[in-house]
Amino acid sequence: MNRSCIPCQARLQKLLIGVLSSLTILAGCVVYGPAPPPSPPEPVYSYRQGTFERSWNAALDAAEDVGVRIASANRDSGIIRGTRDAMDVTITVRTQADGRVRVEFNARGPSGHDQGLADRIYQAYERRMGR
Repeated sequence: MNRSCIPCQARLQKLLIGVLSSLTILAGCVVYGPAPPPSPPEPVYSYRQGTFERSWNAALDAAEDVGVRIASANRDSGIIRGTRDAMDVTITVRTQADGRVRVEFNARGPSGHDQGLADRIYQAYERRMGR
């Protein structure tokens, strides 16, 4: 064998070992991408005990504010009934599964549904609720 090639082979072997070692070390390095943005916060609801009570009282007072004569008010069923002129008014107050309170206003007369009276009761209710 040629004596001049032995040192070249040794250098080539060291170089090959160095390159392979470097590639092995670099393969173990992990570059992480940017962190995902935080999830949006959960909606905040007020679960105060007085929520139904406050809505109930505001609905009763709103009906009286627009001149509805209350015929019956059953807190357990959440139904308020009354009349104004020839119009029958029904207000329903219910606590939903998520804890929020839903209030519905309905006004009917001989000629059908009167949206104007229902809207006036709703506006009075919103005022009573401070909105």
